Amino acid sequence: MTPEFSRPIALARIPPEGRAETLRASPAECAALALRFGIPAVNRFSAALRLTPEAGGAVAIEGRIRAEVVQDCVVTLDPVVQQVDEAVHLRVLGAGETASEDPDTPDDVEAPGGVADLGEAVAEQLALVLDPYPRAPGAVLPDEAEGEPEAPEEPRPNPFAALSALRGRK
Repeated sequence: MTPEFSRPIALARIPPEGRAETLRASPAECAALALRFGIPAVNRFSAALRLTPEAGGAVAIEGRIRAEVVQDCVVTLDPVVQQVDEAVHLRVLGAGETASEDPDTPDDVEAPGGVADLGEAVAEQLALVLDPYPRAPGAVLPDEAEGEPEAPEEPRPNPFAALSALRGRK
């Protein structure tokens, strides 16, 4: 299956001094990404990347993703337009290399056959930085959902009180 925003690059074509790549999603690709992410719209999406070869055939990717997305407010369901401008740090795995489990290292990108899909890699990064709880300006949850204190409840009896009374008997 081809990803919605596919930009394959052959690692062998990256010169030793590295290379800059600029990716821009078309309107159709933006619409397909919005559908995949389950949001109303991705109005625009781009990435400016610097690819630098490393020893062993790996490639470091540094850059920024920028997007304008529309999400539904979690309170009112009104559309919330949000700007995304995030740094990305990725690493294309060299031949025979396995993905790292270390959360402090850049995310790994596989390159089957020596080809990495930069578009899919940055689309995944966009999905990770989307606001999980977007709110429209001024949107407020009702008092009971905000954790407002309610009237104090009657203290509940200790369920172990009866057992405590039995302990003294012999």
